[in-house]
Amino acid sequence: MAQSAGLHEPEDRLSPATIDRHRAFVSIQEEFEAADWYDQRVDATTNPELAAILAHNRDEEKEHAAMVLEWLRRQDPVLDGHLRTYLFSSEPVTEIETEAKSGNATGAGGDFSGALGIGSLKAVAP
Repeated sequence: MAQSAGLHEPEDRLSPATIDRHRAFVSIQEEFEAADWYDQRVDATTNPELAAILAHNRDEEKEHAAMVLEWLRRQDPVLDGHLRTYLFSSEPVTEIETEAKSGNATGAGGDFSGALGIGSLKAVAP
């Protein structure tokens, strides 16, 4: 069992929200671990029919992980911000944080500078 599967602090000292987020984090770990196991089995089998079934099962585990990740995103504004910064971007991952903080990066959420991309509505002085 992974060390993170159990609570690290006494349950009576934790809020219900913290315990629910812990459940979600553990569930994501389990879903990705299952996807990894299926991936290995798909590679290892020489039977195409079995490989197709295992690949289907693997992809179901990925769906489950995505569903839990979305639930977590909705519960945690900091995680939401990080996911909006990094997911569905095209820049090198290691450069995104620097670019986002400088206002130069774009990702799924659009321009990180806060601009709407429509230009200024202020009149230009002659």
